[in-house]
Amino acid sequence: MRMDTIKVVLYTPQDGFANELCDVLKLFFVVEEWQVNSEADENAEIVTHTYEECGERAVCTFAFRGETEQREAVLPAEQDYEGQNEKYLVAYKRISKRLCKVTLYELLKRVTGKRPPWGSLTGIRPTRLIYERLEAGLTLEEAQRYVENEFDVSREKSDLLRRIVIEQQKLPAPSVEEADVYISIPFCRTRCAYCSFPGEAVGKGKLIPPYLEALLWEMQQGAELLRKSGHKLRALYVGGGTPSALNEEQFHLLMEETMRLFSGACEYTVEAGRPDTITRGKLETLKRLNVGRISINPQTMNDDTLRVIGRDHTAQQAEEAFLMAREMGFDDINMDVIAGLPGENAAHFAHTMDCIRALKPDSLTVHTLAIKRSSRLNLEKYPLPDAAIAAEMVRLGAQTADELGLEPYYLYRQKYMAGQQQNVGYARPGKACLYNIDIMEETTTILAMGAGAISKRVFPDRELRIERAPNVTNVCVYIDRVQEMARRKETLFLD
Repeated sequence: MRMDTIKVVLYTPQDGFANELCDVLKLFFVVEEWQVNSEADENAEIVTHTYEECGERAVCTFAFRGETEQREAVLPAEQDYEGQNEKYLVAYKRISKRLCKVTLYELLKRVTGKRPPWGSLTGIRPTRLIYERLEAGLTLEEAQRYVENEFDVSREKSDLLRRIVIEQQKLPAPSVEEADVYISIPFCRTRCAYCSFPGEAVGKGKLIPPYLEALLWEMQQGAELLRKSGHKLRALYVGGGTPSALNEEQFHLLMEETMRLFSGACEYTVEAGRPDTITRGKLETLKRLNVGRISINPQTMNDDTLRVIGRDHTAQQAEEAFLMAREMGFDDINMDVIAGLPGENAAHFAHTMDCIRALKPDSLTVHTLAIKRSSRLNLEKYPLPDAAIAAEMVRLGAQTADELGLEPYYLYRQKYMAGQQQNVGYARPGKACLYNIDIMEETTTILAMGAGAISKRVFPDRELRIERAPNVTNVCVYIDRVQEMARRKETLFLD
């Protein structure tokens, strides 16, 4: 599906939905310029929108390029929410927004003759729609058909959602008293071209000692906060950045304190990350402390691509790091790859999959390239790969996972993603990462420490209301304001 570039002016009585409507347009076009209810220049295309309510029904109409689409929906009845005005407003907004998005989607599909693989869905977590229907009393098969019929999701994608929900339902669900812990190490040897995460290149490492001092203090406060709030530790994840970018002494200190302060989790994951940062000494630290799950992330096994995206390691180093971890007894190793990297075609990705197949990781995460605004790829105006090529790469990833006996267990989507595909985690039976599921499904409270980390508290007694306490992203600012970061979490967890 090749994307035309357009400028658009939207005339709408519901400008509060403008961003979501723009997301629908981006399923079919590259939107170079986007304005709402403003004067259109001669190069802009116009989308007009009307929305009317009559009793319990809403009627939505869109017009574009001489074509019109009209749809209607039943709105929630206010009397059914007596004494629950907030709940009513949430239901009202959700139905109204979905009506507008689906109406515009159907119009654009007819005008362009294109059908996106995920239909009208633009959200990050499509599994939520399946769970929503299950909670309403539908069977899994009925929920799958609902997603296909209501949002025009392809059978291939709805099958993927069904398989993921089946795998997730095999795992222990989080309880209200449980919480995950996330620890952020926002340092990398170099910055990848596609990366938009906050963080610092290690450089001479001058920021690492003061950062660790601040982080370890925040971790001590966090451990005490878990005790005071009555939360039981479920899963712990050390991520970044690249935690193994620390030197062996720093890495040893971090992990010793992590396991001392946060003992008793049912799962520990550490992103060993880039192969050129993995040493036997760091792996020995993890093994001695009984960290069960590590991630070694080559992203691609093509050396030319690794140089283009700014990773100063080779495919051979990725293989050597993996084999060293295996030889040391690690039996729960994840590998990350990215479909759609600069200059790669299906043959390049097939080579990466051949290498992954030979190594036989216990889990495999197949990402699809998403170009973020602050990444070098965006600044250099790198185009996303053709949708058909991206789809073939994703298919190769799924085929490789199947051949390795891995089942899909979590999924999320991003904006500006190649071919409008998805990121999927696959794992052997018993090797699915609880933390990955928890953070994507947003059903578990998370205590997060370090620069850029975001704590969230889930209130299941109030329609899964979620409140957040973000840490500042800048490393230097975090060091200076770490006490404020701890106070934010106290307010979130104890008030």
